[in-house]
Amino acid sequence: MRVLIGCEFSGVVRDAFLARGHDAWSCDLLPTTAPGPHIQGDILDVIGDGWDIGIFHPPCTYLCVSGLHWNSRREGRQEQTEQALRFVRKLLDAPIDRIALENPIGCISTRIRQPTQIVQPYEFGDDASKATCLWLKNLPRLKPTQRFNGRIAIDPAGRAVERWSNQTDSGQNALPPSDDRWAERSVTYHGIANAMADQWSVLSPIVEQMVLFE
Repeated sequence: MRVLIGCEFSGVVRDAFLARGHDAWSCDLLPTTAPGPHIQGDILDVIGDGWDIGIFHPPCTYLCVSGLHWNSRREGRQEQTEQALRFVRKLLDAPIDRIALENPIGCISTRIRQPTQIVQPYEFGDDASKATCLWLKNLPRLKPTQRFNGRIAIDPAGRAVERWSNQTDSGQNALPPSDDRWAERSVTYHGIANAMADQWSVLSPIVEQMVLFE
């Protein structure tokens, strides 16, 4: 299959599909940080070039729930969210039969539609917690592959909770502030990437009218 991984510079999802014999390309405004087939440019310029699957990771800075509180505090921030939502709609409306769009919990769910499913890296063998929404068209829901059990911590309310290596005991992200923190947090976990490549590599032909996003 011809697979387009949009808004990806890490090559993680691209390389998972390449390893399974597909013609997979990543595309981003940034150069790829991992050698491999990569289009440096605007995803909208290549989105109609005959792909079988499109997997998109639009930037979440102005979409995720953790940043939306700034919209009422910083001039112009709300318009940046509106621009981000317009970009998401263009990706969802791409002329590709099978589409997956990934993003953290945020305003896509309330402004466009609810996600098809929400997955966690620890359901796919990674030592991390990050609720990840998937909007799917003509693709099956991902099935968890291997659960990574977290450590038991005590939260501020005194409750015993499960935490993973990217979290403090209170549940906050453990990455310290840095110039490239956004890049580290945007990379898809390998377990989820491998599940996408494994579970979406063998698909039945689409014989019915293309279904709407759930």
